[in-house]
Amino acid sequence: MYALVEDGSITKLITNPKTMVIGDVRYPAKIFQLWSKSELNAIGIYEVITDSTNFKDEKWYINTNESYAFADNQVTRSWGTATPKAHADSLWTQADSDDGDLPDNKEVGDVKVEGLKTVLIKTIKQQASGLLAPTDWYVVKASEVSDYSVPSNIATYRASVRTKSNEMETLITNASNTPALETLYTYTTTDGVQSRPLGELPTLEI
Repeated sequence: MYALVEDGSITKLITNPKTMVIGDVRYPAKIFQLWSKSELNAIGIYEVITDSTNFKDEKWYINTNESYAFADNQVTRSWGTATPKAHADSLWTQADSDDGDLPDNKEVGDVKVEGLKTVLIKTIKQQASGLLAPTDWYVVKASEVSDYSVPSNIATYRASVRTKSNEMETLITNASNTPALETLYTYTTTDGVQSRPLGELPTLEI
């Protein structure tokens, strides 16, 4: 990405090389490939440098709009301070009711917007359910056929999925804030092995 700077101010962002009219001169798109940095700068065209210092993972944070600035013969693209997404649910309040904003199917104290904890726990439950589903038929058969029982390895696996799912949900519930949640999901490598504090749901060994 490039920017056109005129009289010390950014007047245009150039996302793709194209013919440019600067002042009374028309420049072909090829100048972006053929001209040096200094030659482009001489006519006011600067390559945009991205500063991602404040840009955060959008799974956990709400980033500001990007902004562009020209200083010291350089155009920089950057962001302001990111805001952590709410880790806890927000609830409908009496003030919402008094203002007439409370939906007819909701009561004071009901969840207004689900926080990250609720969303993440729902995801864990769905993942655990998806892992258990292929072996559900063993349980159904055992309930319908009197002389059949669930194989021990299947029973052990299903129990381990539930146990680990509960442990993961507890870790999420106990996280004090959004950065703590992010840490649970952040992988690190030790002795060539990747892992995260949250751990993983078990898989069935056949």
